[in-house]
Amino acid sequence: MCKINNVSVGIKSLDFRKYRGKMAASLTDGREVIVPLSMFPDIKSLSLKKRDEWMILDDQFFTFTHLSNVYSIQDLMGLKSLS
Repeated sequence: MCKINNVSVGIKSLDFRKYRGKMAASLTDGREVIVPLSMFPDIKSLSLKKRDEWMILDDQFFTFTHLSNVYSIQDLMGLKSLS
């Protein structure tokens, strides 16, 4: 994978237990982005145990052991393009 142009912040971790029905992403600049799982139906369909099997890729992408999709920091922020 390669980094997204013009993006200087990365993803440190994901948390599905802190807020019910939401995904919290801790960013490298100290912010926390909280998004409803309804924005990611395939992640929402995973059991809580399977949601805990996430991986951060190149600081700006994340995926799960039981999913084939790869998501970006742009997906978390609800942005189509940062360029």
